[in-house]
Amino acid sequence: MYELAEWLREPGFVGTYATFVDSHATMGADISQLMATVFTTLFIVGWIQAKKHKTDHHHWLMFGGMVAMLAFFISYYLFRNLGVLAFEGKEGFGGSQALYDNVFIPLLTFHIFLVVIGLIMAIYMLVLGFRSQTFVEGRRVLKDALLQTSGRRIVTILGSLTGLVMLFFLSRVMTSGFSLGKLSVYVGLALIIAMVFGIEILIQRIWPNGARRHRVLGRFTMVIYCVLFVTGTATYTMLYILYPGKIG
Repeated sequence: MYELAEWLREPGFVGTYATFVDSHATMGADISQLMATVFTTLFIVGWIQAKKHKTDHHHWLMFGGMVAMLAFFISYYLFRNLGVLAFEGKEGFGGSQALYDNVFIPLLTFHIFLVVIGLIMAIYMLVLGFRSQTFVEGRRVLKDALLQTSGRRIVTILGSLTGLVMLFFLSRVMTSGFSLGKLSVYVGLALIIAMVFGIEILIQRIWPNGARRHRVLGRFTMVIYCVLFVTGTATYTMLYILYPGKIG
């Protein structure tokens, strides 16, 4: 794992070798930007398939894209260097202090906020996608019916998932030692899971119909991912191309 973390700090591959600067994107930053492009493309194509009523294509594109995205972000937190956020304070930004304070940091903060929302919606939409579908003559369709989860079932599932997260954390502690950083990652994961179920309790009251809920939240999630891609690309461009600092 140490060798991989070191490799992610090496110079990247996406055209950021500018002769007029002495800095460039890391391999981790370029992989992050490439994967963000792949995920966003998968989601857009999947959404188009849904508009064309190609439900099987939509299902597998969205399912594959969201599972891959979640795996990617887990890797990001494990290795701590995989993404445009891997920089140390102002040293990672070569622009002026005013630009850093008034443009870059607000943009980066908004991007991080969207990342959290995007992760929550990825988990929620994965579960909702399976719960709200049915098969009619071998074809996937949305169930135009009431779709709700009881409070007792939510508490049971939430408790079980939280217990699994904590067991995984304890296993990591036993093999590689305790650190506050590791604890914050796993607590954050447990909080995201809790937020997903909190959203379920609220949303099932607003849109009790499963098909309606899936369509509305699907459009909302697509907007989030598109804006997330734009903000991520903007921070990458500012950090590594327009105003590179001395990273890695």
